[in-house]
Amino acid sequence: MSMPVRIDDTLYDQARAQAQAERRTIAGQIEFWAMVGKAALDNPDLPTDFVRELLIARAEGPTLATPFVAEGKRD
Repeated sequence: MSMPVRIDDTLYDQARAQAQAERRTIAGQIEFWAMVGKAALDNPDLPTDFVRELLIARAEGPTLATPFVAEGKRD
């Protein structure tokens, strides 16, 4: 369900620039920021960058995932 929301012009301009860089719609960029922010608030012990990368990895799914290789276990 879509709902109109008023936001500051500066935030809108920042979202537009970031959306273009990450190939999202402006609304999609703001939704992504909201998801990252909510997840970060729900998990205050995790760094925000980690939360962001985790959400991106989950969206990519297993087909684009790179297998984890622990340090010292490389061939």
